[in-house]
Amino acid sequence: MTRKQKRLALIAGAIGFLGAATGLTLYALGEQTSYFYMPGDLAENPVAAGQRIRLGGLVEKGSIERFDDTHVRFAVTDGSDTVTVRYNGILPDLFREEQGVVTEGVFDGSQIFVADTVLAKHDENYMPREVADSLKEKGVWQEN
Repeated sequence: MTRKQKRLALIAGAIGFLGAATGLTLYALGEQTSYFYMPGDLAENPVAAGQRIRLGGLVEKGSIERFDDTHVRFAVTDGSDTVTVRYNGILPDLFREEQGVVTEGVFDGSQIFVADTVLAKHDENYMPREVADSLKEKGVWQEN
């Protein structure tokens, strides 16, 4: 092999290695992706049971049901559609009715969203950007 052929082989090997590393990284990140949805989005385009998503909106007034210290069921709404959420865990201190919330989890087979994470707004001036933008578009939420 000449010096030129060796150099080309080295460059080709490096490009192949970088391509494989990039492909594996993108595949791994794709597996961890959870898409953000509002209840209205789910009514238009339902997701498959078991697909991990983020669900955001407002906690519907009068929908919170507590079964024991950690089991709770509530509804998330965007003003037009509502999704029932079941959660087993400690809720954030600021979790309450008519407040912004983002939940992460999956749908079970019966159209109930089983959340493993619940995030609530942390003060009067904050709401997750995706939730606020979607609620503003629908005219449900306005900043003070």
